[in-house]
Amino acid sequence: MALDVPAQPSDAGRRLKEAGEEQVPDRSPMAAQAFGADARAARRATGTRIVTPTTSVRKRLKEIWLSRELLVYLVRTEIKVKYKNSVLGLVWSMVAPAMTLAIYFVVFQIVLGNKQPNFVIFLFAGLLLWNLFQLGVLTGTGVVVNNAGIVKKVSFPREILSLAAVGSACVFFFFQAIVLVIFLIALHSSPDWSYLPVLLFALVTGIVLASAIAVLLSAINVYLRDTQHLIEVILTAWFWACPIVYAYQSNIAAKLGPRSLTWVYFLNPMVPLVLSFQRCIYAHPTTYAHGVTYDVLPTKGMLWYVGLDAAVLGIAVALFLIALAVFGRLEGNFAEEL
Repeated sequence: MALDVPAQPSDAGRRLKEAGEEQVPDRSPMAAQAFGADARAARRATGTRIVTPTTSVRKRLKEIWLSRELLVYLVRTEIKVKYKNSVLGLVWSMVAPAMTLAIYFVVFQIVLGNKQPNFVIFLFAGLLLWNLFQLGVLTGTGVVVNNAGIVKKVSFPREILSLAAVGSACVFFFFQAIVLVIFLIALHSSPDWSYLPVLLFALVTGIVLASAIAVLLSAINVYLRDTQHLIEVILTAWFWACPIVYAYQSNIAAKLGPRSLTWVYFLNPMVPLVLSFQRCIYAHPTTYAHGVTYDVLPTKGMLWYVGLDAAVLGIAVALFLIALAVFGRLEGNFAEEL
């Protein structure tokens, strides 16, 4: 929460710190607008921004919305810095996933003998969403610590740093999607266009989920620096818990279905989102090749996918609101911890 107050004496400053609050110089028009002040008057005034854990989640959301231009600027800056002095620039964002896909293809389809038709498309469909989620969470977790200088000196809603990390992951998602389109054309494979709304719904849900986790972990990481290293290990295990390099229907449903335990697998919120991407892009729940039937995806209707994605979205939104509340409680002592 940002309040314009006179300069505090030293003993008052100490009381603020003891209460978990922090004073930060703030002349920003965005902060003024967030609390009803005129933007031009805010530029002329001298005030202090008090970061307090009593700020409501609603007001934090309002601050983020009023700072949306800053969010866009941070995303653009992140992209520019990442490929600064690089000859190929953003082309690397397409080369890297293409190389990863080639490695998985050689290992699983050639070395291990996976005969599933168009396996590379099936693989890329799952990797596309997972790469966005993994990159957003991983970079978002350490972004507050990595930008300690800005956090201690400049006044702005600090949650935007994590949201900008997820925004940058969305930009890379776009370029990786271009690589997928190239593969689809080269392999003469067509998506199931009727499931495109399901894919877009799953994409939005994945972005909200990644944002919620990134905001929550970025605040925790300020106090527990091992969080960033721990999340790397967790994401590695999480990847293999998703049906990306193996087919859900023949490997999970076939084994857990007879025991009525498939619900356990769906406790992983990324599973419905990955399946939605695969259902749209790979398009074939069941395929046939060389006299062999391959059960790949659930043979359910569109409403089944939408229902699961909606449940995940509800969880993601609730987690995002909790993350903002936790971030607000922890934000007051960021300057001391950093």
